[in-house]
This record gives sequence, structure tokens and C-alpha cells, in this order.
Amino acid sequence: MTKIITEFPRKIREIENTIITLPDGCELAARIWLPENAESNPVPAILEYLPYRKREGTAVRDALTHPYFAGHGYASVRVDMRGNGDSEGLMHDEYLQQELDDGVAVINWLAQQNWCTGKVGMMGISWGGFNGLQVAALRPEPLKSIITLCSTDDRYTDDIHFKGGALLMENLGWAGTMFSYSSRPPDPLLSTERWREMWLQRLENTPLLVDNWLQHQHRDEFWKHGSICEDYSDIEAAVLAVGGWYDAYSNAIPRMMENLDCPRKGIIGPWAHKYPHFAVPEPRIGFLQEALRWWDRWLKDIDTSVEDDPLYRVYVMDSTRPNTSQAVSKGRWITMDKWPDSDTHTANYFFNDTKLVNTQSSNQSWLIDSPQDTGTGCGEFCIMWLGADWPDDQRPEDANSLTFDTGLLENDLTIVGAPVIELELSSDTPQANVAVRLCDVWPDGASTRISFGILNLCHRDSHEHPEPLTPGERYRVRVQLDDIAYRIVAGHKLRISISNAYWPMIWPSPEKGSLTLHGDGSHLEIPVRNSQSYEEVSFPPVESATPLRQETLRKSSNQRTVTHDLVSGTTTVSIVDDFGKNKILEHGLVNSEIARETYSINSNDPLSCRATMHWTEEFERDQWNVRTETKAEMWSDKDNFYIKAHMQAFEGSKEMFNREWVRTVARKLV
Repeated sequence: MTKIITEFPRKIREIENTIITLPDGCELAARIWLPENAESNPVPAILEYLPYRKREGTAVRDALTHPYFAGHGYASVRVDMRGNGDSEGLMHDEYLQQELDDGVAVINWLAQQNWCTGKVGMMGISWGGFNGLQVAALRPEPLKSIITLCSTDDRYTDDIHFKGGALLMENLGWAGTMFSYSSRPPDPLLSTERWREMWLQRLENTPLLVDNWLQHQHRDEFWKHGSICEDYSDIEAAVLAVGGWYDAYSNAIPRMMENLDCPRKGIIGPWAHKYPHFAVPEPRIGFLQEALRWWDRWLKDIDTSVEDDPLYRVYVMDSTRPNTSQAVSKGRWITMDKWPDSDTHTANYFFNDTKLVNTQSSNQSWLIDSPQDTGTGCGEFCIMWLGADWPDDQRPEDANSLTFDTGLLENDLTIVGAPVIELELSSDTPQANVAVRLCDVWPDGASTRISFGILNLCHRDSHEHPEPLTPGERYRVRVQLDDIAYRIVAGHKLRISISNAYWPMIWPSPEKGSLTLHGDGSHLEIPVRNSQSYEEVSFPPVESATPLRQETLRKSSNQRTVTHDLVSGTTTVSIVDDFGKNKILEHGLVNSEIARETYSINSNDPLSCRATMHWTEEFERDQWNVRTETKAEMWSDKDNFYIKAHMQAFEGSKEMFNREWVRTVARKLV
């Protein structure tokens, strides 16, 4: 239960909207919460810098968080990035140098205000977590610390674009989302004279991000930019990195704990892509109090003992039955003072018949020839909207895969780290993907996905310089699965499931083909925790500021359906996320959003894959009403990807904008 804090050590005032002028004259809109007497008693500033619209897009979570920091002696600042919300200018892509330079300029502006001590922190989740790391790598002098949540250190290997060199379907999904977000107008209440001009300018200059991203199918300079793993030593500010096992970005946290040279700590809970004080599944933690300890140490030089905290605190999830919606995760916290952890050993498993065994693999060979719709129970790549997004029971996927099981486990098995599998494979096509799932098999046969990994086999040696396969030639490849902390209880089995299709998680290969697994060069490595005892880890109970006052005019809902046409052999996954219709009582803005995604494929034809995104955005207040409809569609043949996108914008019943984009992008070993 969340404790709502209404009385703080310092009284708060709010600047609903103020302008930060950048060096080139572009004006960014900011909302600031700060102590009433900050001008006479200056405070450090905390910046959250996003494209997601402070007016209504992040208003619900902002209300829970920013006043809390202000009440404890900080200026908490929410800035709309260039070309978004109520800010001027245009945004052409994510994490461009312009975005980072603007962020540095905002930090310098904050440090110069008479209510600021000159010290600044930066906090954000997802986009805001990404650019927090990237701006920190530029070392602006006032920036002393960051808290980065659900973010990445490597934009190619661990973002929504590619996984193991395979094209993620989320590449189109997120592009479709930003296509819609970029179509939204400023609020006329704040930009009375210019809102329509700014809106039309945005519409006319809307980037087709999926085209931008598909132009870079390998790990080139485009992805190296903004990837702090290129040189971890660039970051000197203290870093608190926070994530969740059900988030898409948890792999970056152990890497940063191992490689950053700056003061750093890591926390990973059982959560999806949300702040830990309102995340699911529970248990939540008192994240705001943890953040205050961090800020007080690095922005106020108060000894809060954060430097004595363990380097790495993670939640070990207990065996969990498969369920497409998770409310609570049973388990316990453990701590580690260094990473990699010395309290683990590698358990090796080998392949024999259909079994995982402890002795050397046999010299058998097995065929992997999965139907193209293998993977419909994979869930969302990044669990964000909190519908039926978790992986389903994996038995249907296992039936279409090559599987190997242990016997019944005699003792609990606690996995902490990244499982790795080495496979000796041959392919009958020059490009092929392999997907590997690690599963917890229950006594009744239910199969829970613990972790997974994907590799485009052309990327077996390099993401930067991939090479085609020679059909029939044997290759030894290494697939690292996602980091995890999970305890399989005695009486269950451990399963490895291998397929050469994983749709709609990834785009299918250009040809239907098969793989052959050769046992004599293959094995599985599991990082097993030695200790079965668990330290007492206590986080404070959840607190927040007063929730946003709003009126629900239409409740939110989520639909996810999978249909199989037995005549055509086509499988369709359809998702409808209705985010509802809500009125913010503070200023009267009404916002409605509906997102629709459809994926289809014939189980025998990889080139039948199609994906479509359709978003509806609507805003209104009194007699003012605007609506945008955005659609994006993608399909492919053996040589090319094809993209079609369409955007319409209406003011009342009048169409203000109508444009179609058509693109063809050559496939490059994807």
C-alpha cells in the first residue's frame, strides 16, 4: 500500500510552465516544483528530460514524484524536449547530438538560476534513462549524479531495434508509437497564439523513424553514438541504475556494475517497465526514499550511507506459473558486493537424446525446423502498457521447437546471471535465426519462460561485419540469454527449447529453412548461486506525493487475441490498447488514446509476414478539439523491406493534414 505524503519538510510552490531558451534561440517548455523559499535558500536541481509531454503524457507519474523531491529540498524539473509537448523546434530522431547538446544547455541553465546551488542531478526511465547516461558521458560540470531506470548502455544489442542481430518487431512497433506521439499539438492554453503554427510545422516535418532505423541494420556509427559501452570511462557522475526482470533493459545493469569506473549501484526488482514505487508485479519499494538518499549524498554532500550499500541488489523470483498478466512475484532480495559475483559457479549441461545431462554431449544430430508462427506465446518484448503482455505457457512453443529436459531437480536451483548456450549448427540457407528459451517445467507440464536469447547466425562473429552462412557448413555459435535471478524449486525440470523462428518477437528470415544441431560441439552453461541462504534486504515502504486529480470519461482496456485460420494456415496476433479518456481537472485538458497492432504470418511462408500499427490521438477542451490518425505497415520479400505510413490530422471536422509515406529498404543479412 502506498503512503500518500501531503506534508513535507519544506513548503512547495509550482511553476506550471516556464521557458528555457537554448543557445540557438529555440524555447523549451518546463514545469518546475521547488521549495517556496528556494531563492533565499537555494537547492540542487533534478532534471527529467523527455519527449512524452509534461502537460498530460507523464502528468500522472509526475504528480507522484516531482513534488516529493521538491518537498525534501530540491528543484524538480520536467522539460519537454525540442519538438515535443509545448516546446518549440523539431525532433528528427532519438538521441541525436542535438538532443544531448540541448540537455547540456538545460543543465547549465538550471545551475545558473538563483534558486539553484549549482549542482544538478538527472533522472529518467526509458528515454529519460537513456539520455541521462548519454548526457552524463558528455560531463557537463554541474551534473553530479544520475538515476537511470530501464535504460541501456548499448543501443544496438539492447534496445527495441535488434536482438542478437535479428530485427525485432518492436522496431516497427515503437516507430509507430512515436509516429503517433509526434503528431500531437501543443496545448493552446500555454501556446495561445502559436499552437496551430507549431502543430503544422511538426506534422509537415514528421520523421519516419522506422525508415531511419532500417537504414542501419548492422552495428554501425549510428548505433555506437549514444552507446556508453563504447567508453564507460566517459561517465564520472555517480550512477544509480534501476530496472526490472520483466523489463527489456535489465541486461545493461550488470554490465554497468562491472564496467563503470564512477560511483555506482544497481537495483533490479521483479518489475516491468515502470518506476518501482508504482510498478508491477509487486513487491514495490520505497523508490523515492532511495532516490533521496542518493540525491542527498551526491547533490548535498550529506552522509546517507549509500556508499556502504551493496553494489548490486536483485530480487530472486521463485518458480512462477505461466500467466499473461502478473500482479505479484514471490521471491526474496539478495545482495552482491561485486559483479560478477564470486558466490556463483557454472553448471554445465549437455545434450543426449531429449535430455539435459551432466556428462559430455552425444554425437547425435537433431533437426530444427519450426513453423513460422512459433513464438505466439512470447508476450511483449518490452512490457510497458500492462495488458496481457507476459509470456504465456510455453508448451505450444516447445512443441514446435527442439527441447531438452533435465530430470526432476532434487534441490532448488537458483540462477543469478546470464545463461549461455554454445551450439554447433549447420544451416541449409545463407541467413537463419536461432531462438533459445530457458524454461521452468512444472510437474503438470506447464512451461514458464525464465529467459531467452536470439542470434541472427550471420552475426555469429560480429554485429558490425556480419557474413552469410555457407549452407551445410558447421559453425560453433554462442548465444547469451538475458540476465535473470530465478529459483527453480525441487521437483521441477529445467528445459532448453531451440527454434529457428520466434514470431512476432522477431522478423522472420528471408527463406524458410532448417538448422541441424550437432551435439558433440554443444552445451549449456547456467550461473548457479552457491549459497541457499538469503540476506535481509530492507527497502522502505512505498511513499508518493498526492496523485493527480483527473476524471475518467472512458475506462482503459486491453485486448490480445491469437487466431489460427485452419484453411489458409495464417496466424494473426491482434492487440488493442485503449488507454481510456481522461480529463485533468487542474487545467481541463481531455486526452484519449487508442493503439491497435496486428501481426500475421502463414506458418509455411516467412515472406507472408505483415505488421500494421494504427493509433488514434484526441485532445479537447471546451469547444476546441483535435484528432490525429496514424498508420504504419511493413512487409518484405527476400530482398527488401516495404513500409507504408499515413498520417491525418483534424481540427474539429476540418482535415488539417494528410500525407502518405512509401519506402523500400534493402535487406542486409536480416
